[in-house]
Amino acid sequence: MVKRFLRILSREVSGLHEAAFLVGAFTILAQLLGLIRDRMLTHTFGVGTELDLYYAAFRIPDLLFATIASVVSLTVLIPILTEKMGDREGTRQFLNSIFTSFFAIMALTSVIAYIGMPWLTKLLFPGIKAPLDRETLIHLARIILLSPILLGISNLFGSITQTHRKFFLYAVSPFLYNVGIVLGIVLFYPAFGVSGLAYGVIAGAFLHMAIQLPYIIWSGHLPRFTYTPDMAVVRRVVGLSLPRTLALSMNHISFFALLALASRMKEGSIALFNLAYNLQSVPVSIIGVSYSVAAFPILARYISKGAHERFMRYIVAASKHIVFWTMPAFTLFIVLRAQIVRVILGSGMFGWNDTKLTAALLAMFAFSIVAQCLALLFIRGLYAAGKTKKPLFVNIVSCGFIIVVTLALVHFFNQIPSFRYFIEALFKIGDVPGSVVLMLPFGYSLGMLLNALLLWILLGKNFKQYANEIRRTVFESFGASVIMGAISYGLLNVLDNVFDINTLVGIFLQGFLAGIGGIVVFVLVLLALKSEELSEILSSLQHKFWKTKTIAAEQGEL
Repeated sequence: MVKRFLRILSREVSGLHEAAFLVGAFTILAQLLGLIRDRMLTHTFGVGTELDLYYAAFRIPDLLFATIASVVSLTVLIPILTEKMGDREGTRQFLNSIFTSFFAIMALTSVIAYIGMPWLTKLLFPGIKAPLDRETLIHLARIILLSPILLGISNLFGSITQTHRKFFLYAVSPFLYNVGIVLGIVLFYPAFGVSGLAYGVIAGAFLHMAIQLPYIIWSGHLPRFTYTPDMAVVRRVVGLSLPRTLALSMNHISFFALLALASRMKEGSIALFNLAYNLQSVPVSIIGVSYSVAAFPILARYISKGAHERFMRYIVAASKHIVFWTMPAFTLFIVLRAQIVRVILGSGMFGWNDTKLTAALLAMFAFSIVAQCLALLFIRGLYAAGKTKKPLFVNIVSCGFIIVVTLALVHFFNQIPSFRYFIEALFKIGDVPGSVVLMLPFGYSLGMLLNALLLWILLGKNFKQYANEIRRTVFESFGASVIMGAISYGLLNVLDNVFDINTLVGIFLQGFLAGIGGIVVFVLVLLALKSEELSEILSSLQHKFWKTKTIAAEQGEL
């Protein structure tokens, strides 16, 4: 039985779509549990100060994870470990050096952050002024500081398990991370109060790491502290990781700026922003991460062989399928936003005004879903090509753009009544206080659109040769999505008189049936257009893709 299980974990990839489907399957499990987590939080706390503090407490540890723990990135460590396969002593020395250096730097930085937390929280969240609230924020953030260390070690373990083709172990880690957070809500919060929520985060990070530990020990690759780390190896890893790390840091800086603005808005704005962001992250993770992660090893292989033409064709193929999937997702998020939010989050303390505002925030985020997914692919394409500085340049520009544009949008919303009335009427939230928070995802989406456009340009002139192929997919998918959206919207109005939308079952059935009806029309339209992407996907689904090897995406944030 054990041997059979290990054989299942070592299957080979048979194609882009099969690998992407498997990555997506594991991602769906983690995302579903993440949605359950958010529902439990909103049911228990509603949208108010407590949830604001909980989400704000993540940000400083999250920044440390992005800037330091991401140095031990899978995309950097796996190629080096692959080079050293067969050299057991060289592998041991490499792992010990990286583990010792990472742990020392992470521990030192965490201690500094722990001591400076009162100053950091005051600087980053100026709108949280009540002494008791600030004390709670500092306390939670200090507890969560342990999670970047655990997740960084987990990334290091993940590079070993994936190099040895034990993909399931790391793929299941994000799911276990959310299990820990749910345990914090269910078990630790009743026992320890709000501190229990932070303990749940630590439990999740520990489970993320611990699932891989038995194999790491069994294989003899458990890293150990060394008094003589190989600094040449450390410098090599840091040199390769630094552009990616700085690029990730830019994303977090822009996010910090948005949350700092949210902290000055109505109570609960930080929570609303995070809840809507988590919802829009579901298709981004399932589609964008799955295709980009599945494509990365193959893209790197083409570059190593000098097959630049095949490299570009692979980027184009993945881009077309990302567009194919994200266009209908974007449309359904716009049309069914209220039903999605109410079904997933509408419980307990989460009221109708919270639903309407979160739905509007979700729609604002949805405008950039296509761009976010394409950007993930383009960035990995540039990394595979060895152009690690270009994503950094793009992220710096996008970060500055998001901050400046969002500040301008907030100013316009507050100072120009006609602009505010237009936005409120568009999303039917004229009677909901705190609607200025909509400008945060609006600015973020505009920045993501710019980000994807710049990455597309930087991929090179060769990409333009295939613009017509991508343009055809865009027109087909967009046209079918518009028709799908119209059908779904019409069905919503019809079903509004059939079901009691004041109940969970009623609003679920209304949204589900309207969505299914729209999807059926979407598929029929594409069949009539003889969509190549639809044919390829149907062909891939006929294969036993669950028997293929999967490459798991590393933990990107807390």
